Amino acid sequence: MLSSDSPHMSQSDTEFQPLRDKFYNATVIERIDCHENLARFRVRPDNGVPHFDAGQYVTLGLGNWEKRLDGTQVETVPEKKLTKLVRRAYSISCPLLDQDGRIAPVDSLDYLEFYITLVRAASSADQPPPALTPRLFELKAGDRVEIGKRIVGKYTIGDIDPDHTVLMLGTGTGEAPHNAMTASLLAKGHRGRIVNACCVRYLGDLGYHARHFAVMNQFSNYRYLPCTTREPFNINTSLPGYVGKQYLQDLFTSGKLAVAADDPLSPDNTHVFLCGNPDMIGYVPPGSEPPPTPGMLPLLESAGFLPVDHDHESGAGRIRFEKYW
Repeated sequence: MLSSDSPHMSQSDTEFQPLRDKFYNATVIERIDCHENLARFRVRPDNGVPHFDAGQYVTLGLGNWEKRLDGTQVETVPEKKLTKLVRRAYSISCPLLDQDGRIAPVDSLDYLEFYITLVRAASSADQPPPALTPRLFELKAGDRVEIGKRIVGKYTIGDIDPDHTVLMLGTGTGEAPHNAMTASLLAKGHRGRIVNACCVRYLGDLGYHARHFAVMNQFSNYRYLPCTTREPFNINTSLPGYVGKQYLQDLFTSGKLAVAADDPLSPDNTHVFLCGNPDMIGYVPPGSEPPPTPGMLPLLESAGFLPVDHDHESGAGRIRFEKYW
């Protein structure tokens, strides 16, 4: 067994180059660091970007032989797994705007953009060390990676009346598919309100913050609503700008979300998309006890919305959500 901190695991070694040549089929063309634990990776597949729908996902993979980022949990790789790849699925994001400041839907790009959080260690002692992101965060422009053969997923825009409201609620990097959906809707000339709300701990966790506001300056029907939970104005009651912790559930039930969106968010003409933390989404498997703090699903249902039970279902008042668990 080899520790991932062993000098034999260095990316500079030529020992594993044949494996890289065999498995890797894409190149990192740009890495945009939001902070030390959050980055946007732009990856260009060798054979071009296949057609896919905004909201879908694909796997990224790296070899177990690759070096892990310093400061992440040590991992011991069994010898028989050393030549294998570790893979994980990621929703495909979108830069929203191109280099000339024009809206950039995913089908206009020659690369795939991923919005990824570095997981430095397992959340509990009985879980294995995170395998992929400590390796991904060692990559720089020019490095190679594997992209899955198929882009898949049912979390897509579907058929939406161009005058209807689209409400997208996400947490953290869960906004990735919503960014892709936003750009696609605007590029197609969607006329109804598009509301993209994202909840994070700190303002620095909003990797597309400035781009969203640039989009709002161009499209009067677009609303980007960032909210936080751990900034001083969320916690310190003595601050003049104190607002408390801004959870999406509370903003929705209080009506503040509708006010900020400048839209009633009625099931009569609103389509809802949820992606991110399972606690925010609030899906309760059949037979399970509901949590003491409800997520968005039961709150939306109480307001007259209905979850999508079948892939072909469409129309206003429906809720679609992405599962990451």
